[in-house]
Parts: sequence; C-alpha cells; structure tokens
Amino acid sequence: MAVVASASEGLRAAPRATILQLRAPDMTARELEANAKELVGASPVPVLISSRCDIVLASSAAGVNLPEGDISVHDARTLLGQRLIGRSVHSMQGALQAERDGADFVIFGPVWASQSHKDAQPAGVETLAAVARAVGIPVIAIGGVTGDRIEKCTTAGAAGYAAIRLFQ
Repeated sequence: MAVVASASEGLRAAPRATILQLRAPDMTARELEANAKELVGASPVPVLISSRCDIVLASSAAGVNLPEGDISVHDARTLLGQRLIGRSVHSMQGALQAERDGADFVIFGPVWASQSHKDAQPAGVETLAAVARAVGIPVIAIGGVTGDRIEKCTTAGAAGYAAIRLFQ
C-alpha cells in the first residue's frame, strides 16, 4: 500500500498521512474489495484505490489514482463523478496532459531512485520543480522520498509527497 502525505504538516513533525492509497496489483478483485472496504471503514483520512474505479465504487473510497497507461481521466470522471481522480505521470508532457484531461492532481516521479520502481530513471528535483510550476493542479512527489528529502520536495513546489517506506 502506498501512502500519500501532505507537505503542510511541518518539516519537524513525523510524517503524517493525509491520504492513503491502496495499491495491490496482485490481489484478486474480491480480495481488493474486501481490503478496500476495511481500510475505508477504519481510516481517519480519505482512501484512494489504485487503478480500479469499480473498487472505488464498491468500497465508497474517496477516489482513484490512475497510472498513465490506464483508462482516461474522462472515463473515470464519468464513472466516479466528483470523487478525487489523480494520474501518476513520469514527464512534463504527462503532467500537462493529465491537467488538460481534468485530473485533480498528479503524482510525479520517480524523483529519486526507488526500490519499488528499480528500472525507472529518476527525474530529479529540478524536473519536479518545472512540473510544479507548469501545471495548475497539485503535484505530489514520489520515488525515493525520505525524511531528509521532504523539504526538497516542498521547496520545488510539490503540494505533498508519496512514500511507502517512509511510513513503515
């Protein structure tokens, strides 16, 4: 499960999640639905489901985060109405397209090398800053985010950061 945390919580405080994203590509639909319902029922913060609009609806989750190659933001919006819709992107072009398509936010990265995406080329904090300046929707930094890199993300203009290991 990936966890998205807000950058507005103060850099000296321990990271505190403001959104949880359930990302479990190896689960069956039934397993994912059961886990999503449990998480939505227990979470004090909104829950997003990765890639599965059907599970969002079945579990009453707050929204979906769509990988770049997934269904269109338009189709997700048709299914989900005003729920949150994010798009994971890896380039400036991807971020601009997600904004044009109506995404509520983008998750951009990997900014640094990441254990969960070992083959992906890091974009760097300079590219994160350029993306954050170019789009009018929140940009969440992902990929290799550690406690000592949070300030670099926010200085670059990211509205928040996503991490797995930081919260474990």
